[in-house]
Amino acid sequence: MSEYILEMKGITKTFPGVKALADVNLKVKAGEIHALCGENGAGKSTLMKVLSGVYPHGSYEGDILFGGEVCQFRDIKDSERQGIVIIHQELALIPYLSISENIFLGNEQAKRGVINWNETTLRTRELLATVGLGESPLTRVSTIGVGKQQLVEIAKALSKEVKLLILDEPTAALNEDDSENLLTLILELKKRGISSIIISHKLNEIEKVADSVTILRDGRTIRTLDMKQDAVTEDVIIKGMVGRDLTNRYPERTPELGETIFEIRDWEVYHPTQADRKMLDRINMHIRRGEVVGIAGLMGAGRTELAMSVFGKSYGRRISGELFMHGREVHFNDISQAIAGGLAYVTEDRKHYGLILIDDIKRNISLSSLNKLSRHGVIDENEEVLVAEEYRRKLNIKTPSILQKTVNLSGGNQQKVVLSKWIYAQPDVLILDEPTRGIDVGAKYEIYSIINSLAAEGRGVLVISSELPEIIGMCDRIYTMCEGRITGEVQRQDATQELLMKYMTRSRG
Repeated sequence: MSEYILEMKGITKTFPGVKALADVNLKVKAGEIHALCGENGAGKSTLMKVLSGVYPHGSYEGDILFGGEVCQFRDIKDSERQGIVIIHQELALIPYLSISENIFLGNEQAKRGVINWNETTLRTRELLATVGLGESPLTRVSTIGVGKQQLVEIAKALSKEVKLLILDEPTAALNEDDSENLLTLILELKKRGISSIIISHKLNEIEKVADSVTILRDGRTIRTLDMKQDAVTEDVIIKGMVGRDLTNRYPERTPELGETIFEIRDWEVYHPTQADRKMLDRINMHIRRGEVVGIAGLMGAGRTELAMSVFGKSYGRRISGELFMHGREVHFNDISQAIAGGLAYVTEDRKHYGLILIDDIKRNISLSSLNKLSRHGVIDENEEVLVAEEYRRKLNIKTPSILQKTVNLSGGNQQKVVLSKWIYAQPDVLILDEPTRGIDVGAKYEIYSIINSLAAEGRGVLVISSELPEIIGMCDRIYTMCEGRITGEVQRQDATQELLMKYMTRSRG
């Protein structure tokens, strides 16, 4: 019997105008955790969709051997019958159904078409205990957090007698504690003989749990490394991913700071539906011309609520306080006023709020500034094309055409489209909420370079990030938040992860 539970040989997958995979090879040993690394657009998710039957046999070239036998999966049901289960980055749960209904959806515990709810509940309890989740099987999925939803997805996979579990960016949307719990569970599943493939940009997590790592670049297999025998480090993985040494992950910048460009005074915001719940309490902060300012805080600290409430009061009720732009008080009562006043906001959720995924790159870039491209309500389409081409070149958006639908772009290139949209609006202050979430190290470096160029042009940039090394590496000055308050202000030269965490966990400034 082969030591490999999975062998993918010579996999080639082509889309119109793009070869996503070119002769890719992947081998996964039985009972191991195998990491798949590469920049956005390297072909990782495409390869896993080929394996799981999302892209059926006949739509690609090459062979898949599972358990030593050649497989020709027609759809995802085919691969699941063999014990291959994929958990996508965007969870496939139905929020208004219960945990047990979600786990057995399409795999109902039924006889002669009648569901046995007692059996369903009993098996759900067993599965939840296995993944360490204490919720009732009757709990509605919409009432639990993303970390627990990930565990429900894994319980769902276990209900299908999984042999090979594929996790696509499993911790991208999780906080530190939930990420730690999930990684511990994956190690526990390994002890039970379940093999796993993890796609992740978080190299520290790969170092922690993976036995082997395969690196893809530009749709090709670069190398497979044994994490123990090959003395693998983050730098080795990065070099394989980007094709060069990335000695400094944060581009150098010498700030040239000017006058205060944007100021928030005594800003208070209440929850949009819970009238007595204060979300932000007397926030005071400022940004100078040419300055990159960071906001660090744990989940629930109020960082996104602050950004959205300032950006045209798009979050919260009973908002009070003052905003100043260039020393003059301004009133942004809606988003259009905020944009006209020189403020822009790049949301942390680019897929839902930052882009129209079914529309093309050209339209997404021009969307927030159509007034600049139109006369008497008619859009100058030639000018729109020129603008989109300019930003495709300036921000190095990897795409065969500006007419490409944004849904088909990698995460890093989608983020560049969002940035293009707001840079074209020519804001004085740009708020970036988790600007590099779900993006590989190479694309991160490009995003950092864009941030630096914006600051060099004299704009103010506010960066919200959960990654403390990123905040320290990019920002000239850092505010910390806890429980809706500003609890500290730290200069870059004084910033350490320990100091920031100290301020992020105290509720009074």
